[in-house]
Amino acid sequence: MTQDVARIIASEPFKRAQEDLRLGHDRFVEEIIELTEIPAPPFKEDRRAEAYAAKFRELGLEDVERDEIGNVLGIRRGRGNGQMIVVAAHLDTVFPEGTDVTVRREGTKLFAPGVGDDTRGLAALLAFIRALDAAGIETEQDLLFVGDVGEEGKGDLRGVRHLFEAGRYREKIAGFFTIDGLELDQFTTGAVGSLRYRVTFRGPGGHSLNAFGTVNPSYALGHLMAGMARIEVPKTPRTTFCASIMGGGSSINAIPEAVWLEVDLRSVDAGELAKLDKAFKALVDAAVKGENARGDTANGAIRAELTRIGNRPAGSTAHDSTIVRAALSALPAFGFEPRTGQSSTDANIPMSLGVPAICLGSGGTGGRAHSLEEWIDVAPDLSLRGLYAGLATILGTAGMAGND
Repeated sequence: MTQDVARIIASEPFKRAQEDLRLGHDRFVEEIIELTEIPAPPFKEDRRAEAYAAKFRELGLEDVERDEIGNVLGIRRGRGNGQMIVVAAHLDTVFPEGTDVTVRREGTKLFAPGVGDDTRGLAALLAFIRALDAAGIETEQDLLFVGDVGEEGKGDLRGVRHLFEAGRYREKIAGFFTIDGLELDQFTTGAVGSLRYRVTFRGPGGHSLNAFGTVNPSYALGHLMAGMARIEVPKTPRTTFCASIMGGGSSINAIPEAVWLEVDLRSVDAGELAKLDKAFKALVDAAVKGENARGDTANGAIRAELTRIGNRPAGSTAHDSTIVRAALSALPAFGFEPRTGQSSTDANIPMSLGVPAICLGSGGTGGRAHSLEEWIDVAPDLSLRGLYAGLATILGTAGMAGND
């Protein structure tokens, strides 16, 4: 379904929606603060999810629920002409339990962990619902609004993965927005895929002097890391890898019984990611064999345990799809110069399944995301232009009744 975005923007109902967003901007900012100050650490989004579900109910969305994985869902009915369009933002932040999430305000700037990633996105969904209602806008397709869990880090996109793999609306979804990030000059049409592993090398251990010569898991780990440093990957399609976190051992005068490493493998191309995955696993095997051949295995040999702790699939959304064309039409109308890009977001899941999806910012500016000094600027001009552009893109995708 395609509608002329310019006609939507010029319509009286859209102008009424814009006016509601403008008049409600202070409330929008207040809700950013309110939601930010409800902690939502990884795997512990319950408090924020319950508060968000209450807001969906207050706004009159239908069939509001928390699904089996913890996502908050609510439907704004349209004419039902076609399948559903999902508009989502993620509930979780990267910050551990106990982090101070009190918002500090300095003029138009808000400072707090998670204030922009992705609490502003959550508040934007509420603002969109209010504006659609205030303007009396009926969409052609139903809108499924989602506050999803598990976007960050080891959450591994579990909320949106569940939505598409086991959720009750999975067969009805024709398009997917994740409202994540701020600036709208770039929006995401390509999914950076990633595989994440923890590899643990184990051995017999022993005294550093008396058991000298015994196979050492640390040497196997070093072999693996040196091999990773020599892997060659293409610049295009962009492919990367990183030895990220490591640990193990018990004492400076003991051969360790176990050491471990976590790694991140990424590519925008599924085929290249598979090749990198194969090369990494071959290095793990070579590290085990090499250390067992080098050292004394009388008391036991080196072995490796490989555990996958993350799998974000690669994918893309065609630039001639309705959702991308709507964004490319809507964003310039509000002063943005859009270009498409690649990232790792909730949109990875639908993209990998062939469902048209994009990640779109919610407006404003900010910085220091994923740090305790995270901040956003909610100065009304840029903030509102972002909300206008987002709503126009959604309507250009879902269709606005009476605008044909």
